[in-house]
Amino acid sequence: MADGARFADPAVEARLARLDELLERLESAGDSAEALESVGLLTDVYGEALARMLDGADAALLDRVAGDELLAHLLVLHSLHPEPPERRAERAVERLRPAVRERGGDLQWLGVEGEVARVRVDSGGGGCGSGCGGGGADVAEVVRATVLAAAPELRSVEAVTAERAKPPAFVPLATLTTRRAERPQEAR
Repeated sequence: MADGARFADPAVEARLARLDELLERLESAGDSAEALESVGLLTDVYGEALARMLDGADAALLDRVAGDELLAHLLVLHSLHPEPPERRAERAVERLRPAVRERGGDLQWLGVEGEVARVRVDSGGGGCGSGCGGGGADVAEVVRATVLAAAPELRSVEAVTAERAKPPAFVPLATLTTRRAERPQEAR
């Protein structure tokens, strides 16, 4: 990017995906120790540069940086994010809510217990069950991946499914009155 051009979010995402692929190849190659060390040192230096930038940042800049998905990712990577993991995880769930609602479901942030985030997941489905695609397990997996990407300090994400209320069993009134009448007389 020597010409000062900026990347749109999809271009950044494509580059991050390619970087992940290349790093996986480096790790799987037997003679990649120097390349991995170079990447590690470069990451350390960039992390220090970010830390120095944040040292002089005011609250408004910290809010803007924390709210930008790419910058927030870098801050998390370098353990510099100004928000606690609980807040980042909650924001991740709130970002997912509109997409889940469009599909007839809903998400509700329940909080963190220990190192486990809890999210109520109602995948909706309009009674079609898991055969309609995009079922509860799919939604729960997306929630898990998104929350852990935003707050990798958390150990796991518990997707609490919204259980549908079961209709009460039908008991005919005549059965109840008959049983009462048939009850043996109690000894006096």
